[in-house]
Amino acid sequence: MVGLPARGKTYIAKKMARYLNWIGISTKVFNNGEYRRHYTAEYESHDFFRVDNDMAMNIRRQCAEAALKDMLDWLERGGNVGVFDATNTTRDRRRMILDSINKLQYKIFFVESVCEDPEIIEENVKEVKVTSPDYKNMDKEEAIKDFLLRIQHYQTSYEPLSENFDRQLSFIKIFNQGERFLVNKINGHIHSRVVYYLMNIKLLKRSLYLTRHGESELNVKGRIGGNSDLSERGQNYAQALAKFVEQENIPNLKVWTSELKRTQQTSEHIEAPKECWKALNEINAGVCEEMTYEEIAVKYPEEFALRDQNKYTYRYPKGESYEDLVARLEPVIMELERQKNVMVIAHQAVARCLLAYFLDKNSEELAYLKVPLHTILKLTPVAYGCLIEEINLNVESVDTHRERPKNISRSRSIEAALETVPPHEE
Repeated sequence: MVGLPARGKTYIAKKMARYLNWIGISTKVFNNGEYRRHYTAEYESHDFFRVDNDMAMNIRRQCAEAALKDMLDWLERGGNVGVFDATNTTRDRRRMILDSINKLQYKIFFVESVCEDPEIIEENVKEVKVTSPDYKNMDKEEAIKDFLLRIQHYQTSYEPLSENFDRQLSFIKIFNQGERFLVNKINGHIHSRVVYYLMNIKLLKRSLYLTRHGESELNVKGRIGGNSDLSERGQNYAQALAKFVEQENIPNLKVWTSELKRTQQTSEHIEAPKECWKALNEINAGVCEEMTYEEIAVKYPEEFALRDQNKYTYRYPKGESYEDLVARLEPVIMELERQKNVMVIAHQAVARCLLAYFLDKNSEELAYLKVPLHTILKLTPVAYGCLIEEINLNVESVDTHRERPKNISRSRSIEAALETVPPHEE
């Protein structure tokens, strides 16, 4: 990362890492500020960041070297992408980074956030920086004043990436949080994916309302997949959902559904623009479509065990895996990042994948996230993460969540295989 303080570098770094981890590229952020706080006494004032404070400059360099070393050690142990989250505002610092990384022959990509909009900077300082551990014992107004002086110290030695001086480097410059971009010398698949992602994210105040379709006729019978209609209780949920939307009066709300009947029937009474996405269709269970877990365990016992052993990568015969589903949902995530308020009416596996992205869950957690029927999950992006609020509309439904059983052996008994199957009608 490159850029002055309060330019959204940590926000970008964390989002970038969350996205790359979600698509299966092992990524970790190494934040230089955390190293500084660990290795130094309690923060006193902006004077620590003066360019003529030789002692502090030496400490800051040592902290940067420690963070960089930890990042390189992590990459050597098998990580795919390390994000060095620091200001890195001088050519001298970037040269040190290049020298360290080039020795190990890793590819380097710089992401610089440039912001000259005073309103954006002020909002970032007020909402994020004054709540940092540096200012835990300082009055808010004093903290703002101190941080603005800290920025001034950095500005005296700031050397932005230049398309002329740095033309041999791979980098992207992001101006005013996405107003425009400058991309230079993209080198490889991951660089391309990162650029594509960074050019799609927008810093918008918004909420995502994620819900599954109402209870379906196949849900009641414990059958997976298919394209059945809503049950009577599912229809009641559709009515309750429309009433919720009306009462909330959500500005500029859009409603997205899959192509399957049960999601479209759930959205039927909502007064808002609707969009149908094939990518939001439920995971394809292949030969197991419309079967109960009991039937699968009897007819395909080995497949049933293999799925329990690694639910994320397991692919149904002639069907899909959760890993496939994440790849299918990537365009949905990109479009969600560009939108304001959206309600997504989807399916259990799809909702798990979307939820894992916003909550930064790993692949093992993803496959077992609880997304109950007849419940709205309101997701609101905040500085470095996402707030989640669970809203139950008090319409009864079956439970379709199956935990991973203790016994995942291929030679297990049918009883052991079905240990965690939720009850349903015969």
